Amino acid sequence: MSPFIHDNFMLNNQTAVDLYHTYAKKMHIYDYHCHLSPKEIAENRKFNNITELWLEGDHYKWRAMRAHGIDEKYITGDADPKEKFKAWAKTVPYTLGNALYHWTHIELKKYFGIEELLNENSWEQIWDRCNELLKQDDYSVREIIKRSNVKVIGTTDDPTDDLQYHEQIAQLSDFPVKVLPSFRPDKGLEINKDTFVPFVEALEKIANKSFPSYSDYIGALLDRVQYFHEKGCRISDHGLSEIPFAEFEEAELDGIYQSGRKGNHVSLEDENKFKTAILLSLAKAYKERQWTMQIHFGAIRNNNTKMFQKLGPDAGFDSISDQGEVAQPLNALLNAFEMQDSLPRTIVYNLNPVYNELIGTTIQNFQSNEDGIAGKIQFGSGWWFNDTKPGMIRQLTALADQGLLMHFVGMLTDSRSFISYSRHEYFRRILCNLVGTWVEDGEIPNDPSLLQQLVENICYYNAKNYFAIEVE
Repeated sequence: MSPFIHDNFMLNNQTAVDLYHTYAKKMHIYDYHCHLSPKEIAENRKFNNITELWLEGDHYKWRAMRAHGIDEKYITGDADPKEKFKAWAKTVPYTLGNALYHWTHIELKKYFGIEELLNENSWEQIWDRCNELLKQDDYSVREIIKRSNVKVIGTTDDPTDDLQYHEQIAQLSDFPVKVLPSFRPDKGLEINKDTFVPFVEALEKIANKSFPSYSDYIGALLDRVQYFHEKGCRISDHGLSEIPFAEFEEAELDGIYQSGRKGNHVSLEDENKFKTAILLSLAKAYKERQWTMQIHFGAIRNNNTKMFQKLGPDAGFDSISDQGEVAQPLNALLNAFEMQDSLPRTIVYNLNPVYNELIGTTIQNFQSNEDGIAGKIQFGSGWWFNDTKPGMIRQLTALADQGLLMHFVGMLTDSRSFISYSRHEYFRRILCNLVGTWVEDGEIPNDPSLLQQLVENICYYNAKNYFAIEVE
């Protein structure tokens, strides 16, 4: 019997097989958005066991384990790493139909050559085999990245970060992968969250001066944009629960800022004015520096207060949000950027698939060739809860329906795991199967040169040409 993960896994017609093996499989990876640790790359971390590599910080797996009734001590607690792995292995068979089942077995085969299914009977043998391999030098973080055929990594970094690890990585003579910071100023926009005042204080500490006024504050943020630019940053990222937009007067901003600086709650209208003003200033700075602006929206976070107090953020208690009104504020925000000639290259990621066609039509309102690039405004890849076969297909087909799929910048890992590059393989198999199905059904021509262009563009070349980052 053939293994579950075989050469033609998820490739359900001959055209899909040909597209994947001839074109997609060999393409480099341009991972322009992830949450990998630059510290661990700089220090070339080696993992003591598969639990460290696989379960440490992986809230996707944590959610599944909780759903399976696993005690928290085996998830985020102080249980022995071997017992944690056993608990995950016992959970895996119950993830059938979930992308986790596919990811798990693709990663086992791709990085460890293991074709057995992971379950409560096979777990100990797989634990031993993985751990034996992890002792080898070619299982260090940097070697895993090189073996994954990665060209560029965009990490996610707070504006107050000194970026020392990126500097260390840039000096490595034996590591050809570009690891560049991305500017993520969420805490500086969320004036009503308890992270705002500590963020301002951290910014003041870096600048060695106080910011008594809004103009001082926005000036400091823009200074950090320039600092990041000098360190190689060419991408920003904004995680917004909802798309904000409100008309404002410059004279209003100082009072709103000073209220928030004191820890006082401001009205929703004032919060949106504050966010809109900052986004306008940042967008202008991005445009001037040829950065790409990413906007991730649609997550409602930290919903389980008890567990948030115990574990903090990013522990698996987030879900899809429903903003109610998206079209008006999103169009208005992009239009405001455009009206001040400050619309940078922009990628919009939507967590709620209900809005897929909305995003697909909105981005077309603001396409232009003024930056000398096609597809200036992008509908980002299926994100987080949409990082699945149905989610990817929904995003791809919505983009194809409403825009130009040929210019799509493709997949990203959005992960903290160094072996999650298998998600690019997963995406490429799904893409080739979708395109192959269209060909087999007679919906697009079986033109080899055209199909090669489509697949190779989406897998790598579009990203390479889109971002203002020089890559060999």
